[in-house]
Amino acid sequence: MFQGAAALNLDAKGRLAIPSRHRDALAVENGQVVLTAHPHGCLLVYPVPAWTPIRDKVLSAPSLDPVSAQLKRLLVGFAQDEALDSAGRVLIAPSLRQFARLEKQVWLVGQGSHFELWSDAGWQKQQEAMMALVDTGLPAGFESLAL
Repeated sequence: MFQGAAALNLDAKGRLAIPSRHRDALAVENGQVVLTAHPHGCLLVYPVPAWTPIRDKVLSAPSLDPVSAQLKRLLVGFAQDEALDSAGRVLIAPSLRQFARLEKQVWLVGQGSHFELWSDAGWQKQQEAMMALVDTGLPAGFESLAL
């Protein structure tokens, strides 16, 4: 279970040091993780076993449906298998860094089965949007949530 948000820095080569508490659970399959683009402008970081059924479901969608084809291009087309190095770092491909507008400071945000990787500016916008929920109301099903 991946949870919490951590401010981290990419190094000069575009590598991200995964926090040590998450390394073993994230890189369960031969030290490999999958990174891909998300429609909201962040990256997704998955353990291979969690990504595989999602990829298979996306690929099973009809290729001639324009929306399905676009999602395939985004989710599968950007997907990169990357290995954590001996220092627990993962290389973020230039195409993915460009897509998510990642610079030096980034945010690794736990989402249960995976992480989202946000640029600092993108994460700040997400936080503003989260605070705006107070004014717009909660989505269906969350009305009875007790915190």
